[in-house]
Amino acid sequence: MTQLSVNVNKIATLRNARGGNVPNVLQVALDCERFGADGITVHPRPDERHIRYADVFDLRPALRTEFNIEGNPIPQFIDLVLKARPAQVTLVPDAPDALTSNAGWDTRTHFDFLVGVIEQFKSAGIRTSIFMGTDLELITLAAKTGTDRIELYTEPYAAMYPTNPEEAVAPFVEAAKHAHSLGLGINAGHDLSLENLKFFHERVPHLNEVSIGHALIADALYLGLETTISRYKECLK
Repeated sequence: MTQLSVNVNKIATLRNARGGNVPNVLQVALDCERFGADGITVHPRPDERHIRYADVFDLRPALRTEFNIEGNPIPQFIDLVLKARPAQVTLVPDAPDALTSNAGWDTRTHFDFLVGVIEQFKSAGIRTSIFMGTDLELITLAAKTGTDRIELYTEPYAAMYPTNPEEAVAPFVEAAKHAHSLGLGINAGHDLSLENLKFFHERVPHLNEVSIGHALIADALYLGLETTISRYKECLK
């Protein structure tokens, strides 16, 4: 079964809007685990506008499921990950001022850089994943960096899904097949939701994990966190 990792960034955004510690990011993460999440994802950014670096160290010893830290591998981020030693690190090429992640890696341009960063993380026993689009040549180069997995950037799929789901998913099916043939594990994330997740999961083969935050937390406002996680898990059966 494909694993569900819940991104708790939006919980931190809500907390930071008011100050204090309500809602409590750690407690929400533990509740996500209790309600069936297979992992917890955080994406700390340099300005700490949602997840703070301190949150990472609060979460790390308390979590019982897989912990995934994602972000742009600037020196500060690399140091954080090497200290926290999560199960997985996901490398995302977002600019410091980016509102949200909006592209995968150009593994041709950044190949040498990625090789060096991945070597550091794998030497520390941390599974690595690279945020990627569906370009097959770039996925081939991703495999040569030494990464364990790629995470498919699914916003293009989500945008096209309401009007043409088959066309929307087709590049991701091919990308997953190609990545699998190269020995890569396959994750996916960005704008996956209760509306489009089941179809994606049914069509895209070899899917190890999806990481979902914004839509899941928004759904939880209406459905409650436990019911929401249960419904997302149902999409992955």
